[in-house]
Amino acid sequence: MIQDSTFTIHRLRFDENYHPSDRTRLTTNFANLARGESRRENLCNVMRMIDNRFNDLARWDNPKGDRYSIELEIVSVEMDLAFASKNGSFPLIEVLYSTIIDTKDRKRIEGLAGNSFSSYVRDYDFSILLPNYNKDKSEFSIPHNYGNLHGNLFKSVVNSSAYKKNFRKLPVICLSVSTNRTYYRTENQHPVLGVEYQQREFSLTDQYFEKMGMKVRYFMPANSVAPLAFYFFGDLLSDYSTLELISTISVMESFQKIYRPEIYNTNAAAADCFQPSLKYQDYSNTRIIYDRAERTQLATAQGQYTEENFIKPYHTILEQWSASYAA
Repeated sequence: MIQDSTFTIHRLRFDENYHPSDRTRLTTNFANLARGESRRENLCNVMRMIDNRFNDLARWDNPKGDRYSIELEIVSVEMDLAFASKNGSFPLIEVLYSTIIDTKDRKRIEGLAGNSFSSYVRDYDFSILLPNYNKDKSEFSIPHNYGNLHGNLFKSVVNSSAYKKNFRKLPVICLSVSTNRTYYRTENQHPVLGVEYQQREFSLTDQYFEKMGMKVRYFMPANSVAPLAFYFFGDLLSDYSTLELISTISVMESFQKIYRPEIYNTNAAAADCFQPSLKYQDYSNTRIIYDRAERTQLATAQGQYTEENFIKPYHTILEQWSASYAA
């Protein structure tokens, strides 16, 4: 059965020299940028964007706006298949881990694990299971126990000794808001996270992360144009330091400007009543090359890979374990 020792964590530096490994989801933000003729320029530009945004938010004792920089590591969690009497492992999830470099005080400050989030099983759930379940149906619906296995696997990872040995705090994952929901500005304002937005009904992604044990709040930081969705355990506002939160904002807002410029790189900020849309035309492109169509195609291919190499072969064992874990 799946045990604490089932999970192994690997860490790899993400910088201009990064090349995706054979076991990395190519749809992941960082991996997608590190391919093709412009890979090195892409990587240099995105790291510059992250540093600039960090210094923009951390302005105190920073007169030239260059005090801080961010180092990123790709954190890969592999699952040992010995529970199924098989040799080898399966690439379960990937997140980013940030380290903050303070050049004034000449010290390294731990950031947060999480930021982006990558999962082969999520590819299967969203790109294979869900479309097949709704094929030929007149009304969209969600399968029974949808997301349960993925959620229990994720909770097992963050509760594992492997995770606790590597990271002091539970992860914070920051994603784009849903284009299927309307967000309403509130009077609540945080000094780092910015203005809070709320919505009246969880999106499918919100529900999926709830299965992972994570809550969600939506904030639009200063000088941003749209709210971000922050998924977290515990208390987002008190469990994390100012610099930790800034590291997450600077990393993920930079990625979102590249991947969803129609929402995060527009020429006007979100209104009090905000409906995100990828059809919005008044936005600016970054200089970073990215193929969104290819990314969608790869998600389906990677979902099929998961179905063939993980879900189908170990379906019974995984379902039994997930049910006992939940109990």
